[in-house]
Amino acid sequence: MDSEVIVNLSIAETAADCIVVPVWKDAGLGEEARALDAALGGALGTVVGSGDYVWEANEDRHLLHGPAGCAAQRVLLVGAGERGRFGRKEAAKFLASALRKVLSGNMPHVHFSVADLAVNDISIDWLAARLAQAAETAAYRYVATKEDAKRKAVLDRLSIGATSESPLDMMRRGKAVGQGANRARELGNLPANICTPTYLADCAQELANEHRSIDVEVIDERGMKALGMGCFLSVAAGSAEPARLIVLKHQGAEEGGKPVCLVGKGVTFDTGGISIKPSAAMDEMKFDMCGAAAVLGVMGAIADLQLPLNVVGLVAAAENMPSGRATKPGDVVTSLSGKTVEILNTDAEGRLLLCDALTYAERFEPTHVIDVATLTGAAIAAFGNEANVVLGNDQALIDRLLQCGQECLDPAWQLPLWPEYHKQLESNFADIANIGGKQAGTITAGCFLSKFAGEFKWAHLDIAGSAWLSEGAAKGATGRPVPLLVEFLTTLTQAPAT
Repeated sequence: MDSEVIVNLSIAETAADCIVVPVWKDAGLGEEARALDAALGGALGTVVGSGDYVWEANEDRHLLHGPAGCAAQRVLLVGAGERGRFGRKEAAKFLASALRKVLSGNMPHVHFSVADLAVNDISIDWLAARLAQAAETAAYRYVATKEDAKRKAVLDRLSIGATSESPLDMMRRGKAVGQGANRARELGNLPANICTPTYLADCAQELANEHRSIDVEVIDERGMKALGMGCFLSVAAGSAEPARLIVLKHQGAEEGGKPVCLVGKGVTFDTGGISIKPSAAMDEMKFDMCGAAAVLGVMGAIADLQLPLNVVGLVAAAENMPSGRATKPGDVVTSLSGKTVEILNTDAEGRLLLCDALTYAERFEPTHVIDVATLTGAAIAAFGNEANVVLGNDQALIDRLLQCGQECLDPAWQLPLWPEYHKQLESNFADIANIGGKQAGTITAGCFLSKFAGEFKWAHLDIAGSAWLSEGAAKGATGRPVPLLVEFLTTLTQAPAT
């Protein structure tokens, strides 16, 4: 959708299908809303003061049709809660609530009175970016495999008022983030019989076709065998679907400049292999490629933004299936790094893809490497759907990710990689085992990966809880942590990385 900043035009003169106005529970109308109310002869004040609403955050809404004295066709009043307690989380919820309402009607052009939301520590720029991002994600509908798909939400034009056009760049950024998240959601939501490793490779090629800054190389199983990626190939051994290592390169800075490297786990379906999973909710294992989907979403977003940074995206894509050729518990395989791995559980397969991909990342001499993976059920047990879990070997990198998560409301929480946990991965028959027992599963998975990340600054994001929701109408991929990663990469263009 198109984004627009309308400069130095009163809100009453703004022609739109709908104007969205916040109402404070404890302070009534803000300054811009009071100006609109004056043009409407006090119509807004009458509603606010009627006593019919309490204007709790995101609870109470009132829609005025054809208000006399206003160029807009409608005015939507939305409760914003208490002004003094209004922070970024509350702002995001307000915008989402208002967008749900306008998307339910026929309102192609919606104007938001964000000036009245710029309170406490919330800036117009932040609101502009968040509004554009929220509009893209709110309009997303999964229709790919549905014959009678619901009517697609229509929102063609989104505008705000400001004293200059400076927030427009932030709206463009928010739009790119929202579209990147939607790309990740669509890939995650597609069934595994469509979204295969080959399909992901085709999607990467489409990105390259759309953006001059992106080049793509796809390494097939023969190429991986020649490289010595025994861990990667062990995951795909039981499947008829061929594995792929997909290499995307965004050149936004000088040629030869050291890149940031993103590595995404792309298990397009995970049965658990020989260590087969219970059948209940196994359909959700199509989401086991959400790390790969996030990397593709991020690469599209930064290309749209023409981010002046070199970024390499590695998508490690395979299907984990049981068959007569499948890897067995107790097998020992040799990784690209030369380390041998005893596979005690074939359902701990994502780390086997990632360890070879992390070793492959060394050849790019990256400044930072971040891997993204739906890696452990332990992360869901500990954090639910709220937090991305972060572990790593560089505290400055982790601190930056934590700060970026707070900034863009895609939060992360750090877990330790203490030496005591590494002991759980000792093996009598190989250099390392691929699981560490029943305790501290998220941490021992991070410990495993850390043994393949010793040559660079590295962070691991376990998104098993944040990447998708399991129940009700909201069931599906969330697009996280695309916002976090785009925020992180953007900060690298604004200040030197440490």
